[in-house]
This record gives sequence, C-alpha cells and structure tokens, in this order.
Amino acid sequence: CIRDRTTFTIDPKDAKDFDDALSIRKLKGGLWEVGVHIADVTHYVKEGGIIDKEAEKRATSVYLVDRTIPMLPERLCNFICSLRPDEEKLAYSVIFEMTEKGEVKNSRVVHTVIKSDRRFTYEEAQQIIETGKGDFAEEVLTLNRLAQRMRKTRFKRGAVSFQREEAKFKLDAEGKPLGVYFKEQKEANQLIEEFMLLANKQVAEFCGHHKVNGRAVRRTMVYRVHDVPNEEKLEKFRTFVLRFGYVFKADKGRAVAKEMNKLLGQAKGRIEENVISNLAVRAMSKAFYSTDNIGHYGLAFPYYTHFTSPIRRYPDMMVHRLLARYLEGGKSADRDTFEKLCVHASEREVIAAEAERASIKY
Repeated sequence: CIRDRTTFTIDPKDAKDFDDALSIRKLKGGLWEVGVHIADVTHYVKEGGIIDKEAEKRATSVYLVDRTIPMLPERLCNFICSLRPDEEKLAYSVIFEMTEKGEVKNSRVVHTVIKSDRRFTYEEAQQIIETGKGDFAEEVLTLNRLAQRMRKTRFKRGAVSFQREEAKFKLDAEGKPLGVYFKEQKEANQLIEEFMLLANKQVAEFCGHHKVNGRAVRRTMVYRVHDVPNEEKLEKFRTFVLRFGYVFKADKGRAVAKEMNKLLGQAKGRIEENVISNLAVRAMSKAFYSTDNIGHYGLAFPYYTHFTSPIRRYPDMMVHRLLARYLEGGKSADRDTFEKLCVHASEREVIAAEAERASIKY
C-alpha cells in the first residue's frame, strides 16, 4: 500500500485518463524512494472477455485533431482505472531507491493501492520548476533534478535526442479550426518521460532477465524493440542535410547516435530544425513489438518494453498480464501466442499513426 506517500500525476491539461503517477519520499543515507505507479487496467479487463477482445482488435487509442477514439470504454478510461486525485486505485508500481545523482541502487515491482494527492498539468508543474513555488514544490523540484541527471546520463550512453515540435489545433465548439500552435517539450515533460522510460526498462529486465540458481532462464516477454539504422535511408538523409550545410559522417554502429545528436544540436533553434528532426526520425528504423529482444537502439537500452500506458495501448496490458504471472512465480507464457499479438499491435500502431497524420492534413 502506497497511500501514505506523496503522490501526484502530471498530464496535459485536456487529459482525462491518468494512467501514471509518481511518488517520492526521502530515505536515510541521502537516498530517495521514487515510485512509478501505473493503473491496473487488467484487474477490470479480464483476458478473453468482450472488452478485452475489442481492445485487442483496436490495439491502441487513436488521437485525431478533434476527438479521441479510445481503446477501452470511457467509463474505464476516465473513471474506474484513471488515477484521479483523492481516489484509491489499484496499480502496478516500480519502486526505486535512487542517489542524488539519479543512480538506481535498488528497485522492486509490486502490486499496490495508491491515492493521488494532486493532479498537475504540465504547465503547472513547469511553473513550479521555473519559480520554485507551488503545491509539493520540494517533491516536484527533486524529481526534476533526478530526471535531468538521468537524462544526461542516458544521452552519454548513446541514446538519440529527438526534439520535435508537435502541432496542436485550437477548435471551436463545432470542431472547426481556429488556429494552430506548437507544443513545446519543457522540463516538466522530460520529468515524466525519464521516469516512464526507467519503469519500462526495469519491467523489461525483471521479466526478461530472470535467473534461477544463478542461471539465466528465458521467459516470454513483450518487448518494444528498435533495430540499428538502415544504411540506405541514412545515405538519403546525409544527402538532404548537406543542402543545409550539415555534414553527417556516420553510417553504422553506435556512432550514428553520436553524430545524430551532434547534428540535431547544431540545427537547434534554426529555421530548418523541425524538418531535419522529422527526417532524422524517418531515417532510423521503426520501433515495433516483439517477443524477440534485439534491444532498443534509439534509447540505448538492452531491455525495453511498454508498460506505462495500459489505458491506451494493448501491448502494455499484455505486459501487465505477463508481469502478474511472473510476480506470482508462474511459468513462461506461450511465446507464439504473444508474438502474434505483437505483430497485430505493431500493424495497428502504423494504421493509427497514419490516421492521426491524415486528420492533421485534412
């Protein structure tokens, strides 16, 4: 039970489905206990039931300009599962003991009951970060400090730093566009991103890197994988950026990430920044779901999964079910069954992305 910890959510101001929350408290010896709490959707959505079959078919929520097509019924998304403030909720939690430098000393994955103390928007959290004042200011500032140190370490280890601006539309009551603005990724967004990445990585390691009597035992797991870049696409990218005066030298190996970060840093703040960043993403391989773990090149993680958004992604629900099975000491699940689900989810993800792009275009 984590009800006695200072806990809160940070989400977009128009969000209604809060599937992740953070908690923090100070421990002895200069350590911090940070909890990443994810809504336990699978407690309510039983495997093989009508709602589960429909969620499996959809595989993801789809976010269009004027509406959201949810994967799950609204009653579950926005009320029963959502980590709303002052309501006790079931969750799967990854609890970390961390140093002031953002280093993880210990971690554990547990089934919990949590109670969020406050719902923050990204703008509210960002104001606390910038001014040092507001509700739970010490907790927010500490989490941000740890997140920024983890972020710095992640890029040092070879993660690719993609910073793309996301177009958003202002609509009237009838859904007609009034204007467009770009969503800026600030430290509050990075705070949530870093802890979600950390939780995803830890759950993937817990499920996939299992040892019995000192020997590695393979267990079926749903991974979010990302292969090394395609050399042909990199060559086209190299030719394109040369027109802007940028020289991109790498063509394979981890050097690609280093050179990509260097180039994106050079383009930052310039008029061509967004187009170069978008093309850089297209030059890389596409991430997908698989039971075959090849690692995640873009994040520089040997183990990675999607665990933190079960309200809007079916693979996260699959991971929750596998996690529950392994926490109870269960045997490895059938790999072929989960591989077929991974293929379907990857295909639906592409369709959803195309629908979202089409809604912006038209």
